[in-house]
Amino acid sequence: MTRGNQRELARAKNQKKQQELMKKKGGADGEMTLEQRRHRDAELMRLKQKKKEEEAAAKQAQAAK
Repeated sequence: MTRGNQRELARAKNQKKQQELMKKKGGADGEMTLEQRRHRDAELMRLKQKKKEEEAAAKQAQAAK
């Protein structure tokens, strides 16, 4: 009741699937170093925080009227 090379076939199929995912995911993050990603993410968070603060200030100004 052995299943022959089922394990090998599954491993090869999974490896092919992973390669396809890496091709799709591709270039943007793959070429960045960890430090570059951290700086990019930090800048995005700063922009989001600034936008939130501006919205809060506008809402507070509306409430003061």
